[in-house]
Amino acid sequence: MSFEIRSKDLLGRIGQLRTKHGTVETPLLLPVVNPHHQLIPAQQLRNTFGFDALITNSYLIWRRSRQEGKVPKVHDLLNFDGVVETDSGAYQILQYGDVEVQPNEIVKFQETLDSDIAVILDVPTGQELSKERAKRTVDETIRRADEALRVMSRKDILWVGPVQGGIYPDLVSYSAREMAKRDFSIHALGSPTPVMEQYEFDTLVDMVMAAKLNLPPDRPLHLFGGGHPMMFALAVALGCDIFDSASYALFARNGRFMTVQGTAKLEDLEYFPCDCPTCHGKTPEKVRNMIPVDRERFLASHNLHACFSEFQTIKQAIVDGRLWELVEARSLAHPALQRAFRRMLHYAPNFEKDTPIRKKKGPFITTPASLNRPEVIRHQQRLLERYQAPSRANTIVLLPESYLKPFRENPSLEKLLRKIERQPGVHICSYNLAFAVVPQELLDVFPLSQSVDALPPTTGTINYATTRILHYLKATAYNRCVIVVDQQWQKKIAKSLQIKLGRRTRTKVVESKKGAEDALSQIPKLLKGAKRRHRIS
Repeated sequence: MSFEIRSKDLLGRIGQLRTKHGTVETPLLLPVVNPHHQLIPAQQLRNTFGFDALITNSYLIWRRSRQEGKVPKVHDLLNFDGVVETDSGAYQILQYGDVEVQPNEIVKFQETLDSDIAVILDVPTGQELSKERAKRTVDETIRRADEALRVMSRKDILWVGPVQGGIYPDLVSYSAREMAKRDFSIHALGSPTPVMEQYEFDTLVDMVMAAKLNLPPDRPLHLFGGGHPMMFALAVALGCDIFDSASYALFARNGRFMTVQGTAKLEDLEYFPCDCPTCHGKTPEKVRNMIPVDRERFLASHNLHACFSEFQTIKQAIVDGRLWELVEARSLAHPALQRAFRRMLHYAPNFEKDTPIRKKKGPFITTPASLNRPEVIRHQQRLLERYQAPSRANTIVLLPESYLKPFRENPSLEKLLRKIERQPGVHICSYNLAFAVVPQELLDVFPLSQSVDALPPTTGTINYATTRILHYLKATAYNRCVIVVDQQWQKKIAKSLQIKLGRRTRTKVVESKKGAEDALSQIPKLLKGAKRRHRIS
């Protein structure tokens, strides 16, 4: 049994998780199934909706088995031939304060149930505890983890080691580091439900990242209680691999209709913004006139389709290298998600390390937030750390990005470019708001020519580009800079360079008044007679 990563983007990944009842693909949503009352039959979850795995509560089964005097096999009890994860009763501790079963007892019981994935009985931190009391839940969970590992006898069950700490990131980090030392196949972030119910998604970002950055990357991370399609993309981008939720049924019971844009009340809908198999051909009015049990089942079925569809969308975004775009788009659905997205930007360097160097499609750079994309951060870092300008170059010619791309198709511009290149000591680069300086010889390196840039020339983005250009120029041995401008924001960059570079690098501005050909034709005259100077390294 193992976890194999097939594709990744940001901290999200598509993986294959092997269990004794088959292999399932992550990101994975486990619908919560009540073992004694199934609104949607478990096998239907697989055959109709496409869920190959589910989660049920071993504590509820334990209570019933004590009354009946026998322990069933969980797959037989649910009539489900897919992968079954069993929870241990920690949710009941969070809700009611305690459970009758002992931690080691529920471990052995789950082995008897023949679960595929099983969770030890941890102590949820919740959201209301002081930091001192929260620390006790972390310590007690670690103690129980050690006891559970000693009594486990089956090696064919994937055991989950929960991470606690609640809203205290330092406690979550400590809990994650300690659980990482122990022999668990999967880890789970405990106690996020109260945070999600109150739409404190920015707090959730800190909780997930505190756990993710301190757990082994080869173990999946389960987000307990994460079950709304509006937040799946964000959580996957943060590195969550497995989700579980009863929201599809709980929301249906309350007449609520789930979408990636949020939750709607059935009574408020005139049209269904959905064409899933459940909604196709139906109207809200017809559904409102159904008998209650049919109406509840209709809404639960739609909610399941909405969740499953969003996971398919997320997986394709990972394959395409467009998870960033999806998360940013989803963040527009609610102000709480916008706050969470902005909070996610604080962890931008961590995303760069796990984002592939090459992708099927180039990134869309559309907002100032895009400057935190892994691709942009990577270019800026590697330009300063790994790139070396031509050794004899003492003059940099900075051209607007649009000037270089057409040369391959425009013979007259190509001729002017070659003329400039032949000048002694000249190094041609392009510049833009996102990647700042792009040496001409790197233009075809992903994603410099493959990206689509619609970044607005705001004060912030202009200052960003100016700062990055300055960093590059100060790290090189140029003593002269020629910058071509044809837009107002480019003029602002040029003016800043003239002021901040001073005498160290003489800066000459060429204003394009009649187009690219006119601007390029002026440059050889400026460079004529320039002295060749060896680069000092």
